[in-house]
Amino acid sequence: MIKAENISRVYKSKVPIHALNGVSFEIQGGEMVAIMGRSGSGKSTLLHQLGLIDTPSQGRIIINGIDVLKLSDSHKTLFRLKNLGYVFQDFALITELNAIENVSFPAYVLGSDRNGYRERARKILEFVGLQERLYHYPSELSGGEQQRVAIARAIINKPNILYADEPTANLDSTSAAIVLRLFRKLNRELGQTVQHHADGFFVRV
Repeated sequence: MIKAENISRVYKSKVPIHALNGVSFEIQGGEMVAIMGRSGSGKSTLLHQLGLIDTPSQGRIIINGIDVLKLSDSHKTLFRLKNLGYVFQDFALITELNAIENVSFPAYVLGSDRNGYRERARKILEFVGLQERLYHYPSELSGGEQQRVAIARAIINKPNILYADEPTANLDSTSAAIVLRLFRKLNRELGQTVQHHADGFFVRV
């Protein structure tokens, strides 16, 4: 499902910074994979390349048989909305929107039917255990609850792939355990391919 070929990323400065240097691998559909390494080794940079948030200096990225780096900017945006979900360590929720509105937002941008995506957002929030928090704003939620809203938002458009960039970094141990169990539940019950990075564990299903 995901194939990286010789991915390199060089940031230009007085002394060029080689964040990635010839990375190649394949990930099959339905896998749950963790990228592990020391701080500064390029884990987030790699996820940014695979998620089309950034562009490699060289190499190819094939997702579902599509050479995504050859897509135009507008087609990359559409591809991301339809095929990729993202979860960030800082949650990245819109503070002015409540939980169900935050979850609905990617479907709204994609142009989905309003009644359809609102109902889907409600069901997903129930799936992640937040049925009592539908109309709460981020400031009214704990860190673990905010991250579950972020996960729900990431899967509203039924993406093939879910990327998570240190999704438990800002959580206490109890909330972190809940989020990790949720990722495994997504992988097991929805067949969601999950790729994330976090030091200390590796899960492959």
